[in-house]
Amino acid sequence: MENIQKNKRELIGLIVSDKMDKSVVVQVERFVQHKIYKKYMKRYKKYHAHDETNECRIGDTVKIIETRPLSKLKRFRISEVVKRAV
Repeated sequence: MENIQKNKRELIGLIVSDKMDKSVVVQVERFVQHKIYKKYMKRYKKYHAHDETNECRIGDTVKIIETRPLSKLKRFRISEVVKRAV
């Protein structure tokens, strides 16, 4: 099924909430350069992602992939768990 999907955004982020049933909130970090001062700054964005098996926990690093709208906020699903929380 992974090979069929083309041009889907894949992001890697940290799970910050798993309180919902079959859903998690993933915080994705990116670096942007300041226009004037040329310093690199961290920017964060939170995405709601679908976790069918409820296997992910807070602190896990996961890869999420774009999918069709699953609910009002969910447009991503968990593709794989990159690293488990300690």
